[in-house]
Amino acid sequence: MNTQRLNSVIEKMKQDNINQMLVTDPISIFYLTDKMIHPGERLLALYLNVNSNHKLFINELFPVHDDLGVEKVWFTDIDDGIEIITRYIEKDSTIGVDKNWPAKFLLRLMELNSDNKFVNASYIVDTLRMYKDEEEKDLMRQASALNDEAMKRLKETLNEEVTEKQLVGELTKIYEEIGADGFSFGAIIGFGANGADPHAEPGNAYVKKGDAVIFDIGCVKDHYCSDMTRTIFYKEAPEKAKEVFNIVLEANKRAISLVKPGVRFCDIDLAARDYITEKGYGKYFTHRTGHSIGLEVHDMGDVSSINTDVLQPGMIFSVEPGIYLPGEFGVRIEDLILVTEDGYENLNKHDKELCIIG
Repeated sequence: MNTQRLNSVIEKMKQDNINQMLVTDPISIFYLTDKMIHPGERLLALYLNVNSNHKLFINELFPVHDDLGVEKVWFTDIDDGIEIITRYIEKDSTIGVDKNWPAKFLLRLMELNSDNKFVNASYIVDTLRMYKDEEEKDLMRQASALNDEAMKRLKETLNEEVTEKQLVGELTKIYEEIGADGFSFGAIIGFGANGADPHAEPGNAYVKKGDAVIFDIGCVKDHYCSDMTRTIFYKEAPEKAKEVFNIVLEANKRAISLVKPGVRFCDIDLAARDYITEKGYGKYFTHRTGHSIGLEVHDMGDVSSINTDVLQPGMIFSVEPGIYLPGEFGVRIEDLILVTEDGYENLNKHDKELCIIG
């Protein structure tokens, strides 16, 4: 177990009068134990108690024989894992359960422990994960450096003989060549009008002269995620598209320039949104300005107009304003930003100025 992280979780549980908790998210279990276990549809749970006596409930299918600093309680496919967990739960007490646990497990647990109060305790680990320590910062830098290199190589493969979908295949090869561990999310590659969908599915379209091309890509390295978007043009940049591009670029830069401890997330969002609105494209900026990132490409926390939380050192999030004109084209520019003690560090070094390929 990562003692420092565990102690922080226990302290937060005490503050919120949650005496026991089941951490069921595999990524949060990794965060606390340094062991990644992918349970699929099977039961996996880390039981934490403010009075210690922590347990990891794990199926014998998974050969985890490392010393994780917590006692393992084994069961098989034909055992009732929830009944086994119930043997260790303190009665007449509050128990926190974290996110996305299948109803088939949670409802069974509630049925067997009807005298307990169940609360959503996802925020306890998720909020800790928002603040990256020095090792995590370096891992995020490394993931973003790989993504920068991948973006450079991917742009060089753009030509009129490859489809959006084929470029995803090229990106797969690139990530393998440079030593990434895979994708952090499904790549978004959109030519022309397809780029007007912020979550465009790469299809069988070929790039045409004058197309705006959106590359939104991310890889994983040593469990940490990267994410970056660049919009480029093929052979020429039409005047309207160039105008929109420059507006989005300025919105991106204005938002990033505000980043420092004490600033609110909503202020970062509004810096980008107000500028795009001022230029007449406000209704075409259809999503929040960014999201937190770390072990997951979308960690807890976002850069939105309703998030009044204050930036603190160690936080990492995207700044990705966009303008999407239906039937025409889209432009998005995204960087990952680390909050430092007195400002920020942009984890993405790849050029984001106007770029024409071909």
